[in-house]
Amino acid sequence: MPLVSVIVPCYNEEKTILLLLEALLHQEFPLEEMEVVIADGNSTDTTVHKINSFIIENPGLAVRVVHNQKRTIPAGLNLAIREAHGEFIIRVDAHSRPYNNYIALCVTDLQQGKGDNVGGIWEIKPGGTGWLAKAIALAASHPFGVGDALYRYTDQPAYVDTVPFGAFHRKMFDKIGYFNEELLTNEDYELNTRIIRAGGKIWLNPAIRSVYFARPNLLELARQYWRYGYWKARMLMNNISVIRMRQILPPLFVSSLIIIPLISLFYPPAIWLFLVEIGIYFLALIVVGLLFALKQRNMLLIPGIPLAITVMHICWGGAFLWSVGGSVLDRKSRGRQ
Repeated sequence: MPLVSVIVPCYNEEKTILLLLEALLHQEFPLEEMEVVIADGNSTDTTVHKINSFIIENPGLAVRVVHNQKRTIPAGLNLAIREAHGEFIIRVDAHSRPYNNYIALCVTDLQQGKGDNVGGIWEIKPGGTGWLAKAIALAASHPFGVGDALYRYTDQPAYVDTVPFGAFHRKMFDKIGYFNEELLTNEDYELNTRIIRAGGKIWLNPAIRSVYFARPNLLELARQYWRYGYWKARMLMNNISVIRMRQILPPLFVSSLIIIPLISLFYPPAIWLFLVEIGIYFLALIVVGLLFALKQRNMLLIPGIPLAITVMHICWGGAFLWSVGGSVLDRKSRGRQ
């Protein structure tokens, strides 16, 4: 029986799935004590073909594909957990590449009781070629873009509110339940809130590292952050006590972009507040872009970083407000019935 089950939700990841499998094949952890369970959501590209070819070529690593008919990430994770046999469950994503010591360090920290969920640092790399893809990756790892999400940039170990992916004792799921399948994203954050409420701890170890490939263009980035904001709001409405400042600021900012101009229609001097806010915001964006441009010796980052961060903030904050508004209307509608 394997000691570790690596679970992977997957859908149309033909560009990165072999990078993940190769990284798992070269782990500093006995392959005979590890299995990989991939929950594929009926991929329509060559993902499954590439997985099957890898299985044939590398019989030393036990890899299985299970079919996730619901095609959502939490459903795939839960299916993979139920199909897994390991004492420890380690989640990774199909567009990530863990360092060679990733599994060993996760298992060591779990065995030493460091946390009930153990995770590490994302090293965010461009998901495409060109200056804009690079700008997106840099923006997604800067505090101005992501707030105090320490797993994107810290070098200090700490107890935190969430970590990327996660490594768990299997018995933990029997104690607090599986991933919430009503959430299409943010299922990991919601699980961590239940761990903490049950008296558990989330441990961030910067030595545990994985490469994560950012979205390749602004449209993909906008879709990602709209999804993040929408489902974060749905999760937080049922867990309001765990809300963080980094989650409040984007919807407050987007609200101000709407409310202050409306107020100025009735009170014209208010427009100056709006102009000052916009001026400070874009000045900060330009400064961050300029610092990156000088460090990377790439002047295209001066417009690239502000573009990426603005898309992240507006889409996340707008989707959060849209989700809250829709949820409130739904509850009022049900209340009239």
